[in-house]
Amino acid sequence: MSVHQPETFEHAIWIANAVLLLAYFFIALEKIPKVVIALLGACVVLLTGILTQEEAFAAIDFNVIFLLVGMMILVNILSQTGALKALALYAAKAVNGSGLRLMLVLSLLTAILSAFLDNVTTVILLGTVTCSIAHQLKINPVPFLISETIASNIGGAATLIGDPPNIMVGSAANFSFLDFLIHLAPVIVLITPVALLTLALIYREELRLPFAAIRQMKRLSTDGAITNRPLMIKALVVLGLVAVGFIFHHQLGLEAATIALSGASLLMIFENSNDIWDDVEWTTVFFFIGLFIIVGAVEKTGTIEMLADWFFDLTRGDFGITTMALLWMSGILSAIVDNIPYTATMIPLVQQMDRFYDNIDPLWWSLALGACLGGNGTMIGATANVLVADMAHRYGHPIYFLQFLRIGGLIMIESLIISTFYLWWRYL
Repeated sequence: MSVHQPETFEHAIWIANAVLLLAYFFIALEKIPKVVIALLGACVVLLTGILTQEEAFAAIDFNVIFLLVGMMILVNILSQTGALKALALYAAKAVNGSGLRLMLVLSLLTAILSAFLDNVTTVILLGTVTCSIAHQLKINPVPFLISETIASNIGGAATLIGDPPNIMVGSAANFSFLDFLIHLAPVIVLITPVALLTLALIYREELRLPFAAIRQMKRLSTDGAITNRPLMIKALVVLGLVAVGFIFHHQLGLEAATIALSGASLLMIFENSNDIWDDVEWTTVFFFIGLFIIVGAVEKTGTIEMLADWFFDLTRGDFGITTMALLWMSGILSAIVDNIPYTATMIPLVQQMDRFYDNIDPLWWSLALGACLGGNGTMIGATANVLVADMAHRYGHPIYFLQFLRIGGLIMIESLIISTFYLWWRYL
């Protein structure tokens, strides 16, 4: 036997599961960059022979990878034109000096943009502008940043490209952009006003701005915010074409990744500086790659199939209970660990459910909703949360774990309750 092969199949099971659990543990601990953890875990399952290199490459969902890269390039080029900064400044001037209205408008803007760009990029761009506005007004940006982060996770749940878990679910289940709009957008339209009302009640006193801040807000200038109008127009046209391509990609026989990369390539004809490639979140891309390989090893050992059998027995085969259990389990666990590794692990389990039920589409929607909305539960529940917390710390206004939990956890529970009634009414 080769020294690179595990001695027994049981040995392989233990190694694969230990790698996955240790990866979860260290990701939650946040002491080591999660991309390093994922790549180290992938190397372990390769070096121990659980997966061959060919099997590892086969485990990587390149549709997810290329869709992420394509959208990152598109949004990065748009952001360089100053379009999103101008949009946020116009919103700030339109609220007539009200801090509460400013929070609600920026949060709603974040939710909408997160659905059609992607929530991580959107919250970084708008969060940076928010910190700049707060600095000019000499006010605390934390209520705005927390609200925008929560709104980004909610808005991102509405579409195929809005949140990484949706991209993963869409690729695994072969759902189209239109499928997400039809099945998930309606419940997000219900959840968004409830979340905004909750945020308004929580922050209504804290966002009463002093007179100096109100006066300064009315003086905010949008002059020079848009730095490259011709490129902005080209970017918006290409993004519009990409959006149309997403809606009809099934009819066109094209994957969403092909549409996104085609749009990115077209736009780079007009803007192809090195800054575009520098701004692509390569750590996120390689985190996905490592994660796919680890989960591929766990799936090969049969652990996922065993868990699917256990889950089926636990719910006694009742499809309604299985759907609701998956929603709430996904929500709670996604709040404890990052929703991306959680989704990567659960996708093969849902695929195994095809052995028990004729139509598992509602299970996919439960997983997507639970993973995206559960990301609001804690500060480590979603990538957007972690990035905004880092941003706030850099600007000298740290967001504390319990501070986020008190607000995000409440909105997560509200969102899951609404999703429960929606799923029951629509599919069960």
